Amino acid sequence: MRDRAAIVFGLSLLVCAAIPLFGDNGERQLGLEFAATLTLATLWNLLAGYAGVISIGQQAYVGLGGYVLFALTVFAGMPVLAALPLAAAACGLIAMPAGRLLFRLRGPHFAIGTWVLAEVFRLSAAQVSALGGGSGMSLPIMSILAISHSRPQRLLDFYLLSAALALATSAAVAVLLRSRFGLGLTAIRDAEAAAASLGVDVMALKWIVYVITAALTGLTGALLFLQNVRISPDAAFSVNDWTANVIFIVVIGGIGRPAGPLIGCLVFFAFRAAFAGYGAWYLIGLGGLAIAMMLLQPQGIVGFVEAAWRRRAPARAGV
Repeated sequence: MRDRAAIVFGLSLLVCAAIPLFGDNGERQLGLEFAATLTLATLWNLLAGYAGVISIGQQAYVGLGGYVLFALTVFAGMPVLAALPLAAAACGLIAMPAGRLLFRLRGPHFAIGTWVLAEVFRLSAAQVSALGGGSGMSLPIMSILAISHSRPQRLLDFYLLSAALALATSAAVAVLLRSRFGLGLTAIRDAEAAAASLGVDVMALKWIVYVITAALTGLTGALLFLQNVRISPDAAFSVNDWTANVIFIVVIGGIGRPAGPLIGCLVFFAFRAAFAGYGAWYLIGLGGLAIAMMLLQPQGIVGFVEAAWRRRAPARAGV
């Protein structure tokens, strides 16, 4: 079943990635947002679902990646596409000491610490006048035109980059979980104390995953704000956009399940398209759906399907 599920999951990703190629600018914009959100959800699922690191401050690296990209482009005159990997590297480097500090905390104190770190980044960006202070900054028009003079072509290029990142991240996580490193993460997810007693270096694995997810989260943030052309502290370090929605997606899809982020993204975007016009009721509905899922089916939609499949397996074997 696992191999069959992996094939279906891979084909679903490819279909989702290909649909916007044949659509208009609005569909490509939506596809770009979907791909970026899927990447963030996949990374948070790896962090929380396997390493057991519950972070509510991943927006720190979304914003940091965006600001590093803008700073390199504006002040160093670097081409935006060349600045993308440097933004990811900067986030990874900053996550190294930040992770060492945060992992001195445990449980809810760690989660709160990640949020405080994101707030420190947000307030710091708002105080730097060279970065536009609280109002933010924009990319030079020539940097954007260097990619393409056609807005539809630029949007297609940005979408392809985001889709490639989402596919690469999902594939890398799938390969990682099948490796020896992934076995250690699975052991941590199932029973952290038992994994430690068997010689798994729990804190080292958690720190490595934290640094990797920070770098790729920063790269995703850089791509998001590259296509926006403008960045501000409140938008860059938004806990609602880059963490709360991502947590909802992973919980609905199935935390600790490789296909969970994709299923959760499909549900989230469908729910948003249907009910976003209802204002506060839309947010209440999202919260209610998440609470109901956690109470009735903690393993999410994917967990429910897996359990149903296992219940049917003995019946099919008996036939």
